[in-house]
Amino acid sequence: MIVAEQKTLAEIDRLVRDAKKLMIVGCRECVTVCMAGGEKEVEILASALRLKWENEGHDTKIVTAMLQRQCEPEYVAELEKQLEGVDLILSMACGVGVQYVAEKYPIWVVPGLNTKFAGGAVEQGVWTEKCGLCGECILHLTGGVCPVIRCSKSLMNGPCGGSHDGKCEVGTDVDCAWALIYERLKKMDRLDLMLDMQPVKDWSKSRDGGPRKVVREDVRL
Repeated sequence: MIVAEQKTLAEIDRLVRDAKKLMIVGCRECVTVCMAGGEKEVEILASALRLKWENEGHDTKIVTAMLQRQCEPEYVAELEKQLEGVDLILSMACGVGVQYVAEKYPIWVVPGLNTKFAGGAVEQGVWTEKCGLCGECILHLTGGVCPVIRCSKSLMNGPCGGSHDGKCEVGTDVDCAWALIYERLKKMDRLDLMLDMQPVKDWSKSRDGGPRKVVREDVRL
């Protein structure tokens, strides 16, 4: 899932303070799971802004809305009937959702979150990056451990000389991805995979290659 964290109240205040009628729009997908932009967070933020502005004598009306997903046009279209008088939208989705809402409506749209990475939960309240969205998955060669994002140097052949006792030289709380790969391949009796020299990665398929697109002709309408 996409992991994001909420901007500070002070940052959000600066972004939306000029609105006459502000709509805060949450998303029920990834940002709900990581507790950054779901219904609970939207209502807490709305209450915090109302209280802050009431104490400051600042007059802005705040309304809230929730969408199942902000990254799909059909869900974003559901906002239309709720937008009367709204002159600013604070999107509590990832950066994709912010852009879809901005493309759909001639209203100023600002982000309430900082989109961080594609990852997952390791324990309650802790999420970690697992995927670098590199466009050419090689997890079949590494026992399901991604060296692109979990190795601090994104090495395709490892480990480097900086790892010690299974930890990365970057910090003692960072696992060496290649130590994890070794242990996984050893457990699965596939250490032979580590003997194959992997070529230089083709980064043109990653973010450096410009905006990417996936087309599935078999499901297009």
